[in-house]
Amino acid sequence: MVNCCGLVTVKNEPVPLKSIVVEVSVQGHVATVSSTLQYENQEQSPLEAIFVFPLPGEAAVCRFSAKIGQTEVVAEVQEKQKAQEQYDDALSSGQQAFLLEESDESPDVFKLSVGSLPPGEKASVSLDYVTELAVQADDGLRLCLPAVLNPRYQPQDSGSGGSAQLSSVPAGSVPYSLSLSAHVLSPHPISRVESNCPLDPLNYLNTEKTQATVSLAAGHQFDRDVELLLYYKDTHQPTAIVEAAQASAKPGSLMGDPVVMLSLYPEFPKDVMSSMTSHGEFLFVVDRSGSMECPMHLGSGSQDRISSARETLLLLLKSLPMGCYFNIIGFGSSYESFFPKSVEYSQKTMDEALQKVKGMRADLGGTEILQPLKHIYSQPCLPDQPRQLFLFTDGEVENTKEVLDLVKTNAGSHRCFSFGIGEGASTALISGVAKQARGHAQFITGQDRMQPKVMQSLRFALQPAVVDISVKWNVPKEVSVTLLSPPIRVVFQGQRALLYAQLTGESSGDTEGSVTVKYSLAMQPVENRLSFSLKPTEDTGMAVHRLGARTLIQSLEVEEREEDGEKEGVKEKVIELSVQSGVSSAFTAFIAVHKGDGEALQGQLLRRHQKDLSATVRIRVRVEVLMYITEAFPFQLCCPIPIDFDSPAPTSKPVRDPLLQLISLQKASGSWVLEAALAEVLVKTEEEVSKPKPAQVDQEVWATVLALVWLYGFKMEAQEEWQFLAMKAVSWIQAQKVASVSECVQAGNTLLGCQVQKDTLGL
Repeated sequence: MVNCCGLVTVKNEPVPLKSIVVEVSVQGHVATVSSTLQYENQEQSPLEAIFVFPLPGEAAVCRFSAKIGQTEVVAEVQEKQKAQEQYDDALSSGQQAFLLEESDESPDVFKLSVGSLPPGEKASVSLDYVTELAVQADDGLRLCLPAVLNPRYQPQDSGSGGSAQLSSVPAGSVPYSLSLSAHVLSPHPISRVESNCPLDPLNYLNTEKTQATVSLAAGHQFDRDVELLLYYKDTHQPTAIVEAAQASAKPGSLMGDPVVMLSLYPEFPKDVMSSMTSHGEFLFVVDRSGSMECPMHLGSGSQDRISSARETLLLLLKSLPMGCYFNIIGFGSSYESFFPKSVEYSQKTMDEALQKVKGMRADLGGTEILQPLKHIYSQPCLPDQPRQLFLFTDGEVENTKEVLDLVKTNAGSHRCFSFGIGEGASTALISGVAKQARGHAQFITGQDRMQPKVMQSLRFALQPAVVDISVKWNVPKEVSVTLLSPPIRVVFQGQRALLYAQLTGESSGDTEGSVTVKYSLAMQPVENRLSFSLKPTEDTGMAVHRLGARTLIQSLEVEEREEDGEKEGVKEKVIELSVQSGVSSAFTAFIAVHKGDGEALQGQLLRRHQKDLSATVRIRVRVEVLMYITEAFPFQLCCPIPIDFDSPAPTSKPVRDPLLQLISLQKASGSWVLEAALAEVLVKTEEEVSKPKPAQVDQEVWATVLALVWLYGFKMEAQEEWQFLAMKAVSWIQAQKVASVSECVQAGNTLLGCQVQKDTLGL
């Protein structure tokens, strides 16, 4: 017996989830997401159901309500223990109760306990949250509504073995639909909105094109991640948005004062982007748990995640600069290092590492990332070689908070770039690691290729960053500024920073303030000055206030954990701030009780325990169900067809990607050798390749020029993947002091049928 879609009744029928409605309101770089989940109890007895769903790592839950029949109850935030006791009391007296609380292990997972629902009764649950939008490589802002949450692995010694596992929905079996509409408001004109799902045409609401609406095309089935990508003009211009105080809140409190949000998204000049360092220690930390056997996406011809990781490591190893140090660490239930300690990058060490990469499998069990990180942090850093981590995982861990605390503690000496692989990767883990360690996060979902995103992050790691950042607020003397965000220390190319601050007091005269932002980029000072209104009137739904509150709450929660709860007043301050702002925290929960007519519900309360559950409000909703009986239903894993690496090779010769084949032939120095394998990539015989070589040119120089001409002539669409290889090759040729480079390029063009200019190659 197999569950076709997650939650089933005692008759193994699909859970009666009918529809999900999502409304999105975007203002600049932040969004408010409102979701409504419709369902009903088709059991013959009252049912207690628990929806467990994730949120973006930077999200703040701000409203929760439940409607049973024609009666709606709106939840309020209370201290978690008090809310849980009230919930239990309501259930025991036969009342409907709803409880929303943050998971103790991971801040992006919430549990929604909908309480006892009478037989045949319909109900809906509504949830609002605010979130910061992630910046993409092409300057787009990404909002993702994932349809699944992959299994979360529970370390054996974590002490919470009773927690349920999360799993994904088999393709094509989601029995409910999604309706999504978005209203976009931006300080700058909106260029376009894109999605991986069909959209209705973008509808501009004003001539300046700063307001627009867009919707998913009708009939969408919520069986995949839904992504919206927003593109603005002048996106690198800093902005300062001030949100008015909540009218009902007490002046002087966070909600009773205006809050300003400063957005910093610097543009890097081309000369800065082309400058690369040759120093650094690069540690590639790769998930080798069983889930990495799963396909990258659910479409036909999808590559499995570990194979994509192997190809990515090939690119990385070929792209590293001479003079750096590196190592590769694979992790699962245990961890393995390629070398006892980092080694200097050379032809010998690169070849040795590549041989090990070929044998890499998803064979290390579960996903325990904490121990390999502890091992890395225990190793002394090399002098004048800044340590940078590249972390690859499908985000399937439960002890996220413990991992983030460890990363934050070591952020001064370790920068980390993180990559979430496949649909359902934890945003709290992937984004949190990068944020705490001054790095950059990337998500590889759907049809995305891992390689270009990873190479973009390598560029960030090798390029100068924005440093020495200072922010000076210029406001009237009657107004004070209280920072809600930690200081911004570093910003990389392609990275955006948001800063929140509370404005307390009223000015008798001036209605404007300003902020001056100074920083250094490639040893050059940069200064920006922005003006903003001290008396904003536009209603933005309190998104800026709540994200500011969430930022402060997260900082206080980390402080409380670092002190093991011994620092007096921190937990109380978090609870006070959470209750005041309506923003959930680790110490609070939303509670709503529907008392009905006061009569006890009829029938025995069913509690259903289910391992394979998923549905979503925003959102990934997994329905976990608790049962008095201990029946365990079978469930389908995210990778229904296991990959057998020990099976015999197919009889037909596999087709090799010529780009990867060419990359695999490059030497660590950046050159290529004139050999039969190179001729095969160029679709020539060895004799055809050798014959046109200018007489005075060395064979290795000729081979390297041919490789460059082929890349620029036939693979420009993948330039982001091979740009570092080409830069190394050009540097190597220039070091040979070849007098007849132009003749070489011309001969290469003639041989390969290209028209690549010498200047294009950088020679």
